[in-house]
Amino acid sequence: MTAPRTHAEAHRERRDIVTGEVMDEARLIRFVAAPDGTVTPDLARKLPGRGLWVAADRASIETAAKKGLFSRAAKTKLAVPADLVEQVERLLTQRVLDGLGLARRAGHLTFGFEKVIATLAAGRAAWLIEASDGAADGRRKMLNQARKASPEPKIFGVFTSEELGLALGGENVIHTAFLAGRGADRWTSEVLRLSGFRPLLPPEWTASWREEP
Repeated sequence: MTAPRTHAEAHRERRDIVTGEVMDEARLIRFVAAPDGTVTPDLARKLPGRGLWVAADRASIETAAKKGLFSRAAKTKLAVPADLVEQVERLLTQRVLDGLGLARRAGHLTFGFEKVIATLAAGRAAWLIEASDGAADGRRKMLNQARKASPEPKIFGVFTSEELGLALGGENVIHTAFLAGRGADRWTSEVLRLSGFRPLLPPEWTASWREEP
């Protein structure tokens, strides 16, 4: 006899109310109806009530709001805040920052130019996290080292040095490596959802990224 699925397995996939596609929860944002009938984001997937699931990107949530798909899915009239997309982006941003704080306390991050370079060279980094306002020369060296690493880490350049410092309890945090492991896997799922709302790399980085001799 087939073993019953666990609760986590049974709720791993949901249907996007915009496209009708069934996909992993990690690619979706859960919404619920608040007691006053307002559509409310539930990024932690813990609020009571029937979940209304939308793909984790700006366009999908805008479509759900404009076409009344939240009300249709809930089978009742719901009020959609005008800033719903902005709410989701703020919450996702905070979850990504909070995840970095947790990773620091768990010892899953490495800081500083030399230490991060060594971590990249050893192939131990899942992510290279660079401050968006860091010096171009140092960043270029880091990116080139990341390109040479095996396995090659993902690159994250969303936050300023001040934002990273506030999250990590330091000042002028420019270069950070997130060590490979379960902690990085959990953080990656949050980052991927955030990527539907803001680019993970400033556009100018790609143009200035050159392989050093």
